Amino acid sequence: MKEKSAWAGLPRLRAEIDEIDVELVNLLNRRAVRSLEIGKIKAARSMDIWCPSRERALLDNLVEGSAGPLPENHLRAVYSEILSSSRALQRPIRAAFLGPEGTFSNIACLEYFGSGVTCVPKPHLADIFEAVEKGGCDLGIVPLENSVNGSVGQSLDLFAHSGVFVQAEWYSRIHLSLMSLEEALENIRVVYSHAQPLGQCSAWLRDNLADAKQVSLESTALSAQRVAEGAAGAGCAVIGHAGLAGRFGLNVLATGIEDIFDNWTRFFVIGPHVRKAEVNAPETSPAGTPGADKSSIVFTIANKPGSLERVLHTLAARGINMSKLESRPLPGELWKYIFFADLDCDITAPDNAPVLTQMLEYCHSLRVLGAYPAGRRIHAVR
Repeated sequence: MKEKSAWAGLPRLRAEIDEIDVELVNLLNRRAVRSLEIGKIKAARSMDIWCPSRERALLDNLVEGSAGPLPENHLRAVYSEILSSSRALQRPIRAAFLGPEGTFSNIACLEYFGSGVTCVPKPHLADIFEAVEKGGCDLGIVPLENSVNGSVGQSLDLFAHSGVFVQAEWYSRIHLSLMSLEEALENIRVVYSHAQPLGQCSAWLRDNLADAKQVSLESTALSAQRVAEGAAGAGCAVIGHAGLAGRFGLNVLATGIEDIFDNWTRFFVIGPHVRKAEVNAPETSPAGTPGADKSSIVFTIANKPGSLERVLHTLAARGINMSKLESRPLPGELWKYIFFADLDCDITAPDNAPVLTQMLEYCHSLRVLGAYPAGRRIHAVR
């Protein structure tokens, strides 16, 4: 009897939800009108449509003020799409990624910018940098490093020699699957993928496909396309996002094959200029990068004892933590290196000007790639 009484209340609850949904749509349209008005102001002042620090602050404030029971990740997902729509209403953003569609870079682009962004596939990482630098795209998203397989060396090299700047960072959770036209794992003789996923699954491949040849291509999606078209021959498989199976008509032979479950790729969002405070906006600082709490730099030093130590001591003396330091060969200069570093501060802030001045005394060259809001990693429980 009690169950029947509870069931009788269902139509009332659904009617209330219908009313709430109508209110939500009306409120969203009111918000859209305000967003369009803001877009006109930004256009008149040649301001950027996208402001990562503003969006992060908005999301953090909403999460802090939410009494539940809506989970934080659901709230962030809903509002990320609302913000994506607002940007598109003001002016559609074109973001370049390492294509074709279906790559982890494509997924990261949609995760960060939402469905309101226009994703523009590029065949090579260098093409993304060029598209942003020359104005073919507003922004680009590039993989920088993976928590299992380390840095993407080509991205670091391109940052060292291009004119783009880091605007934001994004951490994307990586889950990998093995897909093929074959129907059984024992039939696989060749495995295609990008070098990073191959490295992230090295133990699984050793335990399950020890005799299979591994072939690295430009992207996971290109690998899936080659396998699906049969161009690679029989007995071939691809490692990538499980969504590639539906896109290319492949069978999923194994899932979750990454060697470490807590597997993340860190991406940089790049733009053609340094992000600055909004002009005539009294609530922002006239110097530094608003909302930034992390910076990236590249520098070269003299090849003599103590050069790197002096740079590191300059930062340490100021209380600045260096969370990443990596060297890369300097093209055209045998046995000389360029250093890439992450700093846990806004190095462009006025208070840090003396630090940059002192570092220049010990560096042959020094370039600030950008100051930006630190990305969030949402941990999932297995």
